Amino acid sequence: MLYHLLYPLANEFQVFNLFRYLTFRTGGAVLTAMVLAFWIGEPLINWLRAKQGRGQPIRDDGPESHLLTKRGTPTMGGLLILLGLAVGTLLWADLTNRYVWAVLLVTFGFGLIGFYDDYLKVTKQNPKGVPGKLKLGLQLLFAGAAAVWISDIAAAPLNTSLAIPFFKDVLLNLGWFMIPFAVFVMIGASNAVNLTDGLDGLAIVPVMIAAASFGLITYLAGNRVFADYLQIHYVAGAGELAVLCGALVGAGIGFLWFNAPPATVFMGDTGSLSLGGALGTISVIVKHELVLAIIGGLFVLETISVMVQVASFKLTGKRVFRMAPLHHHFEKKGWKEPTIVIRFWIISVILALAGLATLKLR
Repeated sequence: MLYHLLYPLANEFQVFNLFRYLTFRTGGAVLTAMVLAFWIGEPLINWLRAKQGRGQPIRDDGPESHLLTKRGTPTMGGLLILLGLAVGTLLWADLTNRYVWAVLLVTFGFGLIGFYDDYLKVTKQNPKGVPGKLKLGLQLLFAGAAAVWISDIAAAPLNTSLAIPFFKDVLLNLGWFMIPFAVFVMIGASNAVNLTDGLDGLAIVPVMIAAASFGLITYLAGNRVFADYLQIHYVAGAGELAVLCGALVGAGIGFLWFNAPPATVFMGDTGSLSLGGALGTISVIVKHELVLAIIGGLFVLETISVMVQVASFKLTGKRVFRMAPLHHHFEKKGWKEPTIVIRFWIISVILALAGLATLKLR
């Protein structure tokens, strides 16, 4: 919005020339989303607490300490992130860019699904929420629409191909199968973040780290000079997603202020499903789907721990972990919650650096 209002004035007033620079608008999106989240955070949390009463229901089969330390904490804090993300993006991004709208479609579509899930949990006081098949069906609807749209926007051969990290010219042509693969990435990332969101501050910081990493990747992939220098695939228009990534980081910082241990609000499925979906969609657009698995490796580990636990119990009747997802396993081993959270943050930083290294190791 600001971009469209002030960019035309750049020829007459030198100060407005700043709006031509993607880096400036990305910084503006970070600050806007962060300040908004700080500003509305406490009133929104108080409103959620008043509406939800007993807050998010706690799993009876979860760690025993959660029944004491987390009971009564309101959920749906993802609304705070989504509001900051929306305002930051709409104010500073080029709204004629269709990639921006494709990411927003998945982000807010998945956010609606998560909101409905959280609503059922707090009104029914049932931690199960939306039935799994219905949730998956709704995710398929939004992700499928976005995947088709992205394929229509992207130029050939990128619209039907998968880029392989470490190889500068390798494109694996998936043909029509690229659409279901893109859907898998979006939904997989969404649910992986959802599984990780189990401790105060655990999910939001790795999300911010991944968003910042993909903010850099989108900026480089959307700039022909940098893309050619790094020998990554140039995606025209993808650079504008750096603004959206910046807004996500800013909103995440604001949310972390209230979600830091001991959390006064949980992001809930409203936040986790939408944020994971956003990361998955961005990775599909810039052809770094496999790099997402590295940068978001913590989310992958959490998901694998659940899959291994379920498979092992069904096949042998024994559990590999004391409890899944993985962060609960370490809780059961006696690790303190802040210890688990900070160590997982460190792992996220290491994995992000490894993922970003693929930009040069080609």
